[in-house]
Amino acid sequence: MKSLRGYIHSRKFMGERCPQHVQNLVLRDYCQKYNYKYMLSGAEYAMEGSYIILNQVISEIPNIDGVVFYSLFQLPKKQKERKEIYRKILQKSGEIHFALEGLKITRECEVTKIENIWMIHLKML
Repeated sequence: MKSLRGYIHSRKFMGERCPQHVQNLVLRDYCQKYNYKYMLSGAEYAMEGSYIILNQVISEIPNIDGVVFYSLFQLPKKQKERKEIYRKILQKSGEIHFALEGLKITRECEVTKIENIWMIHLKML
């Protein structure tokens, strides 16, 4: 069974804030539904633009199979920074999952779909 480390934070995203315990419940349910072993989440620091904990989680690959985010909108707003995260994870043969949206990236060709969603989201702001 593949294992995914959760990634959550307390900052607002999409103008909303979701309690960390709720984020963890969604991650646990996602992993159970898709037959992944859920590894406890790393909770990001509250400071805007901080991705210290995310980088620590990424450094655990290949001891874990990937990262499960509560939402794809917890990624950085800047495309260059998002692409760097995708690259780091995929280069280590890791998977990227987004529980709220039910999406994942396991290969480079799947990045485009996530980026298209981001582009639409940013235009709507």
